[in-house]
Amino acid sequence: MDTAIWWIRRDLRLNDNQALTNAVKNAGHVIPLFIIDPQIINSPNMSAMRLSFLWQGLEKLDGGLRALGSELIIRRGLPSEVLTQLVEETDAGVIYAEADYSPHAMQRDQEVADQLPLELVGGPGVSHPEAVLKQDGTPYLVYTPYSRAWKSIYKADLIKLSPAPELITTPQGIISHALPSEKNAIHNHAFESGEEVAQIRLKEFISGEQPPISQYADLRNRMDLDGTARLSPYLRFGMISARECVSAAYQALKEAPDDPARKSAETWLNELIWREFYITILYHYPEVLKQSFREDLRDISWRNDEQEFDAWCEGQTGYPVVDAAMRQLKYLGWMHNRARMIVASFLVKDLLVDWRWGERWFMQHLVDGDPAANNGGWQWTAGTGMDAAPYFRIFNPILQGKKHDPNGDFVRRWVPELADVPTKYVHTPWMMPPELQGQINCIIGRDYPQPIVDHGFARQRALAAYKQTN
Repeated sequence: MDTAIWWIRRDLRLNDNQALTNAVKNAGHVIPLFIIDPQIINSPNMSAMRLSFLWQGLEKLDGGLRALGSELIIRRGLPSEVLTQLVEETDAGVIYAEADYSPHAMQRDQEVADQLPLELVGGPGVSHPEAVLKQDGTPYLVYTPYSRAWKSIYKADLIKLSPAPELITTPQGIISHALPSEKNAIHNHAFESGEEVAQIRLKEFISGEQPPISQYADLRNRMDLDGTARLSPYLRFGMISARECVSAAYQALKEAPDDPARKSAETWLNELIWREFYITILYHYPEVLKQSFREDLRDISWRNDEQEFDAWCEGQTGYPVVDAAMRQLKYLGWMHNRARMIVASFLVKDLLVDWRWGERWFMQHLVDGDPAANNGGWQWTAGTGMDAAPYFRIFNPILQGKKHDPNGDFVRRWVPELADVPTKYVHTPWMMPPELQGQINCIIGRDYPQPIVDHGFARQRALAAYKQTN
């Protein structure tokens, strides 16, 4: 075969890219193609930071391709139309792409496959959603047995990574559109885009005399510390493969010097498998994007107070850990995983706002916004999903703050109004004596809001609302 198209979607990388590897192996010429699809780019759920991260990642990918003698071809339009035109222009005999399992992506790919020779290879996870099933052929709905089955199939020695090609030959003269001029308009203060950065982050996480992965189990919930890998945006766009991350986790398990280090590596591996689990759930139950998985919790009497929702969005609830997390989200386009659970519980349980409101807000702001993981996380916290937290599990934002931000450093960083509040009161500033508020110039109700709801009262209200549906 003379020419193949490598259709890039969520795999902005050269290393361990099965679609690219197949294209280079089976064709003399390879056309790396990214399609700017207006249905995705103009979606109301598209985060400006996520879009900027994508543009910058494509720019980095183009640089990597040029170093291999190739270049990135950019086209705009509906994928089926763009691909049909490019096949006609180049006589390409096959289109290789990494599979994607969101409902929109699967419908798009089916439309292309009905007209053109599309071959899907690999995917955003390690496993295909139909690879890990129960003995009766149905999908697992509980994480623990799913993870056991997953590990029995995807053992360390069975994950073979494919290196980046040494050369990619691309036909000359193919018209390519420019990336949007605003591609660098938004500077992300936490995440520089590109495969090279992702590789460095992974290496720093797993390497060294006492690598961060060896302390992951102990530090991953500390919002005030940098105890996580922070690879989620890179996994979202495939700037690093899930296979490489899982392989690294297995290697860390093998090399762990003691039980705590082994536990930490195992914990990180389990988090990666949660990602696989949510991809599988969305594949088999696409309706979860629109409704609760649990039928008995589809008719909760939500309050949906818009003013309270706005206060939550803006980080003005009067609960410091919630407000710090929400401000972190708006500034970085990212939020610590423990913080995601805390703010989700507060919105759904304390304010009785429909979890779909929060899910949508996250998608509109997260750099790593991914339909499967985002939906899975929100339904887990709301208690409405598969293998979710019990509906009566309601996070206490005060206790969560004290436990996972014990000195208040996370709060003080993101809520500067509370910068001078003593640690004793940093998670309950409304309890400060009035004279202390005056001394530090932080008057509660003036400089920082009073709590918009009493947690004890809100907890009982939420329990009652959930019980009414049973």
